[in-house]
Amino acid sequence: MMYSMDPEKETPMYVPQMPLSVSIHTDGACSGNPGPGGWGALLQYGPHEKNLSGFAPQTTNNRMEMLAAIRALEALTRPCRVIVNTDSSYVKNGITQWLPGWKARGWRKSDGKPVLNAELWQRLDAVCLKHEVEWRWVKGHAGNPGNEAADQLAREAIQSGQSGALPPDPAG
Repeated sequence: MMYSMDPEKETPMYVPQMPLSVSIHTDGACSGNPGPGGWGALLQYGPHEKNLSGFAPQTTNNRMEMLAAIRALEALTRPCRVIVNTDSSYVKNGITQWLPGWKARGWRKSDGKPVLNAELWQRLDAVCLKHEVEWRWVKGHAGNPGNEAADQLAREAIQSGQSGALPPDPAG
């Protein structure tokens, strides 16, 4: 809590602390689908930036896209206002449109089949509850600097993972 002095009454008054506003750019990549994969995330808060990335030896592009968002949101140490920029329609539509139906149907799609990557959707749903999240779709490989940076992180993670320099992400 933050307190300030009311100039007229000279008594402390509560001033709510504004949550941090963070911009996140995420991307996933796969060399073959399935195949070796990487995820990358660029977190921006004012002048501060943080790069995150991870590797999985055998995965899918969709899992890498999801892990980029999950790991980025999990890296935030307190509740924030967050804009997540993703080039994945799967992630954006899943979290903003399909998730309520999946939950209502016990993690089944409208055709009755199990939701793919349900454990990651549940994890993404849980971490989103800690923050005020706005999801934005951006066109991939179209010159968006944040998306290009996240894509580069994801591609570099595949190379680093395959060379042994980056350990596998256990959730990959």
